[in-house]
Amino acid sequence: MNSYSEKFEKMRSAGKLASQTLDMLVDYVKPGISTDKIDQLSYEYINDNGGYSAPLYYRGFKKSLCTSLNHVVCHGIPSDRILNDGDALNIDVTAIVNDHYGDTSRMFTIGDVSIKAKNLIDSTYEAMMKAIKILKPGIKLGDIGFEIQSYVENKGFSVVRDFCGHGISNTFHEPPNVLHYGKKNTGIELKPGMTFTIEPMINAGKFDVKVLNDGWTAVTKDKSLSAQFEHTLGITEDSYEIFTESVKEYRKPPYN
Repeated sequence: MNSYSEKFEKMRSAGKLASQTLDMLVDYVKPGISTDKIDQLSYEYINDNGGYSAPLYYRGFKKSLCTSLNHVVCHGIPSDRILNDGDALNIDVTAIVNDHYGDTSRMFTIGDVSIKAKNLIDSTYEAMMKAIKILKPGIKLGDIGFEIQSYVENKGFSVVRDFCGHGISNTFHEPPNVLHYGKKNTGIELKPGMTFTIEPMINAGKFDVKVLNDGWTAVTKDKSLSAQFEHTLGITEDSYEIFTESVKEYRKPPYN
């Protein structure tokens, strides 16, 4: 029994509920549904399964999750906006169970999306997984950023600089910041028991973003498409554990 076993057990429960919420939403995210309805479904599911939606009232946020559509990079606020064929949507869910947090997001494609959108979404997912697969004690945070940046820039995309992954456990956001760009062998060293998110935001155009007047919604300055995936994970004695993997093995859209 190691010193972080109890923490990991709680992180598993929170992460599982967050990922199951996204699994549940797969049947509903179709043309004609509003992002408000997605928010309501998520709130009810998390509550019914013994958790609480972390974003609700967090720093004044009024909804239970974030819905970031097309050129929205992150922190999109659910509204009466109806999803249409061709939309690309990121849904970001964070569940609290036993005072611990599970934070995860996935892209959803609505009907038929463009080839460019598919390529961006696939590249964003693959970049996240490439960074996850190198995780083990002794590597540096900069190695994570390097994996993501080098992969997506080689595809002609760009890494958002303004937002990053973060430490997470019994607090929603805590040190360290996990940048999605960087140089090998820089930054702090990973140690067993560390828990954090990796959540690259990748733009089809330039990496510049701006936050709208609502104080939350971040969009690409050039209105290019943006995509994001996110997992919460922990560093073990010799490797890593993903707490937010889909029990249905959903990874990237389309989810069949």
